[in-house]
Amino acid sequence: MAEFTRFYNNFQPQHYDIYLDIDRQNKQFNGQTTILGNATVPEIALHQKNLVITAVKVDGQTITYKIDSAQDALHLVLPKTGTVKIDIIYHATLTDTMMGIYPSYYDINGRKQQIIGTQFETNFARQAFPSIDEPEAKATFDLALKFDEQPGETVLANMPEKRVDNGVHYFDTTVRMSTYLVAFAFGELQHLETTTASGVKVGVYATKAHPVKNLNFALDIAKRSIEFFETFYHTPYPLPQSNQLALPDFSAGAMENWGLVTYREAYLLLDPDNTALPTKQVVATVIAHELAHQWFGDLVTMKWWDDLWLNESFANMMEYVAIDALAPDWHIWETFQSSDVPAALRRDATDGVQPVHVQVNHPDEIDALFDPAIVYAKGARMLVMVRALIGDEALRQGLKAYFAAHQYGNATGADLWRALGEASGQDVSAIMGSWLEQPGYPVITAEVIDGQLKLSQKQFFIGDGQSESRLWQVPLTSNYADIPTLLSEPSINVGDYQSLRQAAGVPFRLNIGNNAHVVVSYDETLLKDILAYDNQLDAISQLQLLQDWRLLSEANQMSYAKVVPLLKQFGDSHSDIVNNALYRLASGLKQFVAPDSDAEKNLKQLYHQLSQDQFEQLGWAPTIPNEPVADQLTRPYILSAALYADNKVAIAQAHEIFIANQEDLMALTADTRAFVLLNEVTNYGKTQLIDQLLSHYVAATDASYKQDLRLALTSTQDHDMIRKIIQEFKNADVIKPQDLRGWFAGLLNNSRGEQLAWDWIRKEWSWLEATVGGDMEFTSFITVIANILKTPERLDEFNNFFTPKLSQPALTREITMDRRVIETRVTLVENEKKQVIDAIRAIFN
Repeated sequence: MAEFTRFYNNFQPQHYDIYLDIDRQNKQFNGQTTILGNATVPEIALHQKNLVITAVKVDGQTITYKIDSAQDALHLVLPKTGTVKIDIIYHATLTDTMMGIYPSYYDINGRKQQIIGTQFETNFARQAFPSIDEPEAKATFDLALKFDEQPGETVLANMPEKRVDNGVHYFDTTVRMSTYLVAFAFGELQHLETTTASGVKVGVYATKAHPVKNLNFALDIAKRSIEFFETFYHTPYPLPQSNQLALPDFSAGAMENWGLVTYREAYLLLDPDNTALPTKQVVATVIAHELAHQWFGDLVTMKWWDDLWLNESFANMMEYVAIDALAPDWHIWETFQSSDVPAALRRDATDGVQPVHVQVNHPDEIDALFDPAIVYAKGARMLVMVRALIGDEALRQGLKAYFAAHQYGNATGADLWRALGEASGQDVSAIMGSWLEQPGYPVITAEVIDGQLKLSQKQFFIGDGQSESRLWQVPLTSNYADIPTLLSEPSINVGDYQSLRQAAGVPFRLNIGNNAHVVVSYDETLLKDILAYDNQLDAISQLQLLQDWRLLSEANQMSYAKVVPLLKQFGDSHSDIVNNALYRLASGLKQFVAPDSDAEKNLKQLYHQLSQDQFEQLGWAPTIPNEPVADQLTRPYILSAALYADNKVAIAQAHEIFIANQEDLMALTADTRAFVLLNEVTNYGKTQLIDQLLSHYVAATDASYKQDLRLALTSTQDHDMIRKIIQEFKNADVIKPQDLRGWFAGLLNNSRGEQLAWDWIRKEWSWLEATVGGDMEFTSFITVIANILKTPERLDEFNNFFTPKLSQPALTREITMDRRVIETRVTLVENEKKQVIDAIRAIFN
C-alpha cells in the first residue's frame, strides 16, 4: 500500500495556465500547464495520473523528473525554493470511465454523436493536468481550449469565454478555487438562459436530442434557487454565470463545478407537460443542492476529504430549505422524512458504518466516503437538528460570518460550529460532536417500571454490534412538559407515570416531529395507549411509528409477527408519507414468504385488504380537477400494492389503458405509466412486447420514460427474456454504464431473475470494475446485492466471492458491512419465518 502524503505541504500553487488541444476522433489530447506557486522545500511532487510527461521546466530551465504511478506523483527537484514557475508538456488519452476528460455519447436522428465533458471530483483533475489535486490547494486558473471544432458547436467552462484566437478558446480567470471544481465541455448543444435579479447569467444546456421545452423547468428552478440562496446566506453569488449542463453519460447525479454545474440528464431535464410530481421534486432538489454548493463547498471548501460532510450534508439540508420556499405546496420536508430519514436510519444501524466525520487513511478510501445514507442523509438530519435548536435567524447570521471569514479558502467542521455558536449563543460543537464523530445512533427505550416512567439510551444495531458504551446528546422533544430537553446519560427516571399521564391528558410520546436521529421503543403500556389514539396522530407521528416498528423488527427487538395485525390501522390514510412507511414495512414481510407459495398468497391478500378501499377511491386517474398533492403522491403506493395483490380490477383496467395507448406509450400519464407497463409485462408479456419495450428504451430520450420501461422490463417472468436483457448489460448502446446498476438491481430483486443476475455480476466483476470502478458509486453494486440476498446459500456465495476483495481499501468497509446485513437478514428469516407466516394467516381466520 502506497504511503499517503499531502503534496500541498511542500508546494502551494497560486495560479495555473492550462492549455489543452483535444482530438475527439482519436481520443487523445496534448497539454501544456504552467503553475506559479511557492515551494517550501526543493523536492516536491505534483499529482498526475496517466499523463505522458515529455518536458518539465522550472523558471525556464529544463529539469529531470520522476514518475511514481503508485502515488499518482510527478517528483521534481527544484533549483530553488520560494516562488517558482513550473512548465509541463504532456499528452494523454481521453477516458471512457466518466472520470477525467471523457466523451458522452448520444443518438440523434439515428446518428451516434458525442460531447466532451469533465468530472474531476474527487481526485481526477490529475488526469487532465498536473496539479496539487487536493481541496486545500486553491488557486486561480486560466483555461485555453482547442479541439477538432465543427460549425455550430458550443464551448463552456467555469468562467465566461473572453476571446477566440486561431481556434483557441480563452476563458476569464477564475476566482480562487480547488482543482476538483474545474470543468469544461464542448459539442453541439442547445440552451435557454435568463438573468437573476442581481445580474447573474443563468443557463441550461443539453444536447439537441431533447425538445427545448424540457429545459424550461430547470431554468426556472436554477434562477430562483440562486436568488433564494443570495438572500438566505446574506452573501452574493460569487461568479458572473451559473450554467447547468446535462451530460448523456454521467457517473453521479450531479456535480457542483463552480459556474458550470454538470448533471445526469435525468436530474436536469423533464417534459413540463407529462412528468410525475415526484420526478419534478427530485429534479428541483438536485438543482437546489448543487447551487447550495456554490457557496457551501465552492466559496468555502472543506480543508480535507474527512470533512466531506461539510459540503454534502449542508447542501442536502439546503435543497429542502430552498424548495420548501420556492414550492411550499409540495410540502417537501415530508419527502425528506420518507426518503432521507429512513435511508440514514437503516444504514447507520449496521455495525462498522462510517461516522459522518471520518478519517481518510488511503487515497482509495476517498471515493468510499460518499456514502449517501451517511454523508448526505444522516449529516443533513444532524444539521436539521441544529437548525431546530438555534433557529433560522441565528443560522443565517452564522453562515454569513462563516462565509466572510473563509471565502475563497478552506474550513473545518469546527469553524462552522464556532460561527453558529457565536451567532446563537449556544455550544453547538458540544452537542454535535457526539453525532458526527461517532457512528450509529441510539434506541430510546421508554418504559413504565414499578409505576415510574424511565427513559434510557443504548446504541441501536440491526444485527450484532459493539456499542463501546457510546452515548449521545439526544434532543427528546416530548409532548410532556416535565421531560428534559436533552438525554445525555444512559438512563433517567422521569417520575410517576400516572401523575404525568393525568396531567398531560394524552399518551406519552418522544421525538415529536421526528427530527432526532433515534429510534423510539415504547413498552406495552405506552404503545397500547398511543394506538388507542392513533386517529389523532398527525402524518409525521404515524410515519414515525411505522418507521420505528420496521427498524425494531429488523433488529429483532420487536417481532414482525406482532406488527402484522397493526398494519390495518393505517390502511385508510390519505397521507403519502404514511403510505410510504406503511408499504415499506409491509414489504419487509416479503422476505419471509417464498414465491408462489400459500404464504405469499396470504400476504397478497393482506396487501389487498390494505389497498382495496384506497384503490377504489383513487383509481388509475384523478376524478376531480386540481387533485390534492397528497393524492397524487399516494396513488403510486396504492397501485403498486394492488398489482402485487393480484387485484383483478386493477390488472384489467391497466391492460385497457395500455391497449388504448399502445401506439404512443410515452404519452401515457407519467404518474401511472410505470405501473401500466409493469402490469402489461408481468401479466400479458410476450416476447414481442419485451422486444418492443426494449427498443423503446434504446430510442427514448426522456429519462422518466426510460426509467418506467426499465422497471417494467426487469419484472418479466420469462427466463429467456431475462437472459436477453442480461446479454445487453455490457452493450453501452442499449444500457449505458451509468444506468446499469438499476437494471441489475431490478433483475436481482426479481425471483425469476435473481440467479441469472447474481451469476452475471460474479462472472463479469472484472469488466464492471474496469468500466465503472473509478466511479464514487461503484461500491453501491455491493450494497444492492446485500439489500436483496436472504438465504444461507446466498450468504456463503457472497462470502466466497467478496472475501478475497477485502484487501482493496475502496471496498473493505462496504464488503464488511454488507456481509453483516445479509447475515442479519438470514438469521431473522430463520428465526421468525413461522411466526410471521402464522400471523399473516391468522388475519383471515
